[in-house]
Amino acid sequence: MAVLVLQHPELTQLNWQAWADVFTPPTSPSSVWRLPVADGFALSAEQDQFLAQHQVDAVIMPDVAFGDLGLIISDMDSTLITIECIDEIAAGNGLKEQVAAITERSMAGELDFASSLRERVALLQGLPETELAYVYDHVLQLTQGAETLIAACKQYGVKFMLVSGGFTYFTERLKAQLGLDYAYANELEIIDGKLTGKLTGRMIDAQAKADLLQQHAQELGIPLSQTLAMGDGANDIPMIQAACFGVAFHAKPKTRAVADICINYGGLDAIYHCFAHK
Repeated sequence: MAVLVLQHPELTQLNWQAWADVFTPPTSPSSVWRLPVADGFALSAEQDQFLAQHQVDAVIMPDVAFGDLGLIISDMDSTLITIECIDEIAAGNGLKEQVAAITERSMAGELDFASSLRERVALLQGLPETELAYVYDHVLQLTQGAETLIAACKQYGVKFMLVSGGFTYFTERLKAQLGLDYAYANELEIIDGKLTGKLTGRMIDAQAKADLLQQHAQELGIPLSQTLAMGDGANDIPMIQAACFGVAFHAKPKTRAVADICINYGGLDAIYHCFAHK
């Protein structure tokens, strides 16, 4: 059976008269409606327009319980956290706008990720390591709903992996802070307390993200049918396509186009609420 999941802070306050042939609106106040629909159900252009106009997140998906998932893999920058770390690090030498422009084009899929990352990292040469600590302590913020989603994973025994084209300095600290199961990212080379403008070790790019998803699912004995991957940028597309439930979170158009679930307005807790709770 399929469900239509609608999420908005005040669903009962919207006018659903034109939807009478789809469902009878619940009357109790709620920010989440999970409504049974026929397999193959699709929204009309007019319905899509209504939902966008009122900033309602809408998902059509199988009626699956959150506890049936086994592994969630999440991007970091602009997904689990609200910032792009490399842009904020670059603020330390006055190059935030220049680096952010490259980041934006890379996440939109206009540039090759690996080469654009190396280009941006090169601009960080000479910055003290203390700039990383400043960004983590004073700039970085968790995305709304992140702690709710992670708490649900712990409650239901769902493994959570953070995988990022960003940097281990941040992923390792988030892993410890939030109690995540796994974390992977690129490593900045630091010599004598300063960034060299180079990376060291394995490149975590789009393909590496998808490979890590499949590797950990296999090692944990979790079928891909019980995996979910979420991200916002073009470098998240391969893992979103590899997972059974691919989630585009406040994402670029290319990423939304390949996702099973698009969350355009709500927080990360909206992903939890897409699923049934037993």
